[in-house]
Amino acid sequence: MTDPGPDPLRVWHRLADTAVLLDGFHALKHAVRFGAEVPVAVTADRSAALALAEELAPDVLAALDGLLAEVPEATYRGLVARPHPTAVAALAVRPSREAGLRKLAHTPRTAPVVVLDNPRNLGNAGAVIRLAAGFGATGVVTTGTLDPWHPAVVRGGAGLHFATAVERLTVAELPPGPVFALDPEGADIRGVRLPDDALLAFGSERSGLSAELRARADHLVALPMRPQVSSYNLATSVAMTLYHWSATGGAPV
Repeated sequence: MTDPGPDPLRVWHRLADTAVLLDGFHALKHAVRFGAEVPVAVTADRSAALALAEELAPDVLAALDGLLAEVPEATYRGLVARPHPTAVAALAVRPSREAGLRKLAHTPRTAPVVVLDNPRNLGNAGAVIRLAAGFGATGVVTTGTLDPWHPAVVRGGAGLHFATAVERLTVAELPPGPVFALDPEGADIRGVRLPDDALLAFGSERSGLSAELRARADHLVALPMRPQVSSYNLATSVAMTLYHWSATGGAPV
């Protein structure tokens, strides 16, 4: 076993205000798997956490063995607002904004960028990031006030922020590429091929696309929907759209 460090709690308290909280085993597993820098990780039950890694993520078992420090359960519960059933928490270094912008702007792009226009729900944003990572999207961009690196978003994304670029930008700062915006007045998406360099834009859960983003759109497309059903959940809409992209020429990385 590798020594996890002499004083993990001191490291935790030093970094807590600036680092990304990885809440639960699966968030830590994904962050490590996709190259995150994790200065400290704690658990209330080290044996159980490593057994879980051996069962579900043997590829990161050695890394977690070197990271995880056991602390009393009361101490663990004092470090996180919502204790996770796996009793694991860690802090990771957030990727630089410059690195994220470079990845988003790099061309030729081989997978779309998902744009969430003024999202409101933290859990929905996390679910979208998890979907984007699974489909191999280039990244997820949010506009508006929601911080895509908020702890609740990272929890919803299960640590997969580190598997794709995640940034908050203005509409004017969006990376290059044709914008395909989801809108009830758009063309049926089933007749549209989404290019790999597309920006796939989704409006907020309550009010849809902003006027600024709608004006920026090159194409309006609509998901098939039964009459009198008002809308899909945001993450469901993203999943349907990314699946359509992958099924009509694109493919997960």
